[in-house]
Amino acid sequence: MYNNCFDYSYYIVKKSEMALKLSFKLPSKLFLKDPQESKYGHRLLTNAIELINELGFESFTFKKLGKKMESSEVSIYRYFENKHLLLLYLNCWYLEWVAYLIDIKSMNVKNSEEQLKIAIHCMIHANNESELTDYINENLLFQIIMKESSKTYHVSSVDSENKDGLYLPYKELVRKVAKIITEINSDFKYANSLAITLFEMINNQSFYAEHLPSLTSLKKRNTPKQLEAMVNHFAFASIKYS
Repeated sequence: MYNNCFDYSYYIVKKSEMALKLSFKLPSKLFLKDPQESKYGHRLLTNAIELINELGFESFTFKKLGKKMESSEVSIYRYFENKHLLLLYLNCWYLEWVAYLIDIKSMNVKNSEEQLKIAIHCMIHANNESELTDYINENLLFQIIMKESSKTYHVSSVDSENKDGLYLPYKELVRKVAKIITEINSDFKYANSLAITLFEMINNQSFYAEHLPSLTSLKKRNTPKQLEAMVNHFAFASIKYS
């Protein structure tokens, strides 16, 4: 088990002599049974990601998921109380994945400006599929995050869910990036705000480039390269201006 300075964890579990698999410690109130811990749970996550991406969250139901899995709807309810918590679980998983990538890629980097560039790169390229997470398609999951993630906290139950700690992975990722920003410029007053703005900018601008191109300066072709340059520009211009 690895604990970073913000006290949330990931596990690298040896599943065979040839491969290492990744599992994250997520808020316990998200689920009744953690799907990371069983083969059925892995199938549930794989198929849920595929179906939510295909249908959209509004049209997605546990009944349709059970049909896709050739399983009973009741079995799915043994893992999640409702589809909102499933979406929130997927969102938290993705945020932990981004945080993990930042930790690994910046592990031996001392320069704070380079650390921020790495963090931005990881936030943009976290959709690259990995052998460490064979039951999660990161590319499809990113499509869901890009289109649906705001539905996890723009809800009437946000305060009670926040009290239950369901947004901790989001908060910890923001704190991780904000800490780097503060190390670059200790006089910068808006580190948390900038950190969350960068993450949301990446998701929103990617969405706009694909679906609403008049709302972004990015072009659909080569979007990740343009996006990384743009986000770095906004980040460092803001920090250094201050």
